[in-house]
Amino acid sequence: MGYCQDDKLVNTICDLYEKISKLESLKPCEDVDTLFKQLVSTCMPPNPNIDVTKMSKSIQEMRSNLIKLCGHAEGHLERHFSSILTSFEDSPLHHLNLFPYYDNYLKLSKLEFDLLEQNLHGFVPKTVAFIGSGPLPLTSIVLASFHLKDSIFHNFDIDSSANSVAARLVSSDPDLSQRMLFHTVDVMDVTESLKDFDVVFLAALVGMDKQEKIKVIEHLEKHMSPGALLMLRSAHGPRAFLYPIVEPCDLQGFQVLSVYRPTNEVINSVVISRKLAGDVGNGVIHDHMDQASELAGNCFQIHAIMNKKKSIVEEFTGSIEEQLS
Repeated sequence: MGYCQDDKLVNTICDLYEKISKLESLKPCEDVDTLFKQLVSTCMPPNPNIDVTKMSKSIQEMRSNLIKLCGHAEGHLERHFSSILTSFEDSPLHHLNLFPYYDNYLKLSKLEFDLLEQNLHGFVPKTVAFIGSGPLPLTSIVLASFHLKDSIFHNFDIDSSANSVAARLVSSDPDLSQRMLFHTVDVMDVTESLKDFDVVFLAALVGMDKQEKIKVIEHLEKHMSPGALLMLRSAHGPRAFLYPIVEPCDLQGFQVLSVYRPTNEVINSVVISRKLAGDVGNGVIHDHMDQASELAGNCFQIHAIMNKKKSIVEEFTGSIEEQLS
């Protein structure tokens, strides 16, 4: 294991990478579940001494490969549980808590909604796009069910089978089946329709390395409507071994409004930005969003999760779980 530094944490991650990379399959089973749980628990604690961008080239390559393995494993896990949920003919969405990371999605979605509220200034988005929704579109489901109850969600994924499973999952819900649409397409081929969305969510694993991620962001900047919000997920510290990093400087053409770096069990950092106004001829400018932009000003804030915020989120999570039980 010559590519690993002497840092104990990095060496542990390298050891887990070696074991994960030798698995015959990344589909859910005891060995896969155990190794990825160990990986997540290793990367979870905040560590200010870990900056993956300053590590050696060999560790950077290992990290890139590990993120791809995590992405493939996450896809298998979501497909597995989406199939289990659809086997409940009566209200499969009432059993979402069977997914092992459902609590994390509840908390992350609540945080993302709070950030949206802070930056929309009373405006309720009519149309939301989620790019990279996958076979188990939990973020869209949670936001549509509990937070944005009047919004239309357009879910984009390049995998037709993932969309098929996801659409089947929400088909039995009389409300969500009308407000959640699924599109099988590469986001790089989506142009004019991107102007229709008030908010665009970009999944953490759309663009698994820096270059791919920046290409997607540049494409969104070119085609999103001025004033629309872009919500994307990043990672910080050791958690960057699990997901790609997006820095504020990567968001050319966007006004970065807020960066949220959780310190609890929510893994992803959240970056919210607003598409800057450009040539009016390039798209329809949302007047209400422009007013919100003026109210927001040029403020760039880095938030830490405070105990009060954490307790509010956990209280919300508990209430949702009671509704689902």
